[in-house]
Amino acid sequence: MRADGTRFKFLRPAVVGVGLALTVIIGAGGLLFDSWLQLRALARDAALLDEQLRHHRAVFGELRQAMASWRELQAKIWEPFGPGLAPGGRDRGIGGAMKTDSERPGLSPSDELNRLSQAVREQTESLRALERLMTHAGRALAALPSRWPVRGAVNSEFGSRQSPWSNEREFHAGIDIRAARGTPVYAPAPGTVIHAGNAQDYGTAIIVDHGQDVRTLYGHLSKLNVRSGQRVERGALIGYTGNTGRSSGPHLHYEILVRSQAVNPRAYLWD
Repeated sequence: MRADGTRFKFLRPAVVGVGLALTVIIGAGGLLFDSWLQLRALARDAALLDEQLRHHRAVFGELRQAMASWRELQAKIWEPFGPGLAPGGRDRGIGGAMKTDSERPGLSPSDELNRLSQAVREQTESLRALERLMTHAGRALAALPSRWPVRGAVNSEFGSRQSPWSNEREFHAGIDIRAARGTPVYAPAPGTVIHAGNAQDYGTAIIVDHGQDVRTLYGHLSKLNVRSGQRVERGALIGYTGNTGRSSGPHLHYEILVRSQAVNPRAYLWD
């Protein structure tokens, strides 16, 4: 018994050591397993984030395409109706109720994106409905001189005005559109040129008959690009602005005559 007891007594520290080693190994394994679980969770989160980023990129791409289509639709709709905005046309007229950053509604980026996406879809549908309406209206407008012959501000309106050469009042039968010498003049509607040449106070002038007792007159031109009897289409280049005839400076005098009576061109021009 003593010998066996002595033997077991010698083995006892070894068993304890093995137990401690197993405990350490098991503990380390548990830590490694926890770390693996955390890494797997992080990988899942990274994949989810990557998927969300791809979704957001796709949505922003759709927004960019939608906004580009808006610009094309707006250009198509408004092109016949008035002069484009000149550079520097913006002034300081802005306004609105003042709110601090803390008063802004607290929406998450995802909510903001969803709201913007919904607004894009609604606005796109509205613009397309307007485009369909304008397509039908455009057929009627295309036959009338509804397009501006040149793009520019109006120096003098239709009607009674102070004469540029005296202190008396005079009747102005058209509108004077600001334009530098040599600016192209385009036909606002299809028609036939019935005059191209000198016209006394109007200087070098063009008259176009659009049918239905509607004619247009372009005065103070520097150069002609059409001849009498020529058929012109809407948007055709017919001449260039100048300062000929009774004129105080380069511009285009533009008249619309209905049954030989001058009418206010503003009734036909859309702006």
